[in-house]
Amino acid sequence: MKYDLEERTYQFAKNVRLLVRVLYKNMANIEDGRQLLRASGSVAANYIEANDSLSKKEFIYRIKLCRKESKEAILFLKLLEISNNLDDENKRGDLIGEATQLMKIFGEILLKSK
Repeated sequence: MKYDLEERTYQFAKNVRLLVRVLYKNMANIEDGRQLLRASGSVAANYIEANDSLSKKEFIYRIKLCRKESKEAILFLKLLEISNNLDDENKRGDLIGEATQLMKIFGEILLKSK
């Protein structure tokens, strides 16, 4: 079974957006939410760009960006203040896990690409 990493990164960005919509609205969450939205979308967009790259150098550069943005997403997910809703906390934990897996996948792609 082939796993579609483009679809997986898209789903990650989409699920981040669903979480951000229900966050407790305070200054920290608003700012961290914006950064999280940018990072998660950037993972998906840069992976698409990597697949369409014209050179190996460009491919490696885009995958490095994917890894970097995955790390940023983890940071901002950890910084979010979640209300007392256990479902939201579980969703955040799931997203941290997915971002961590994506970061590791991109690291492996980089190792195999060099």
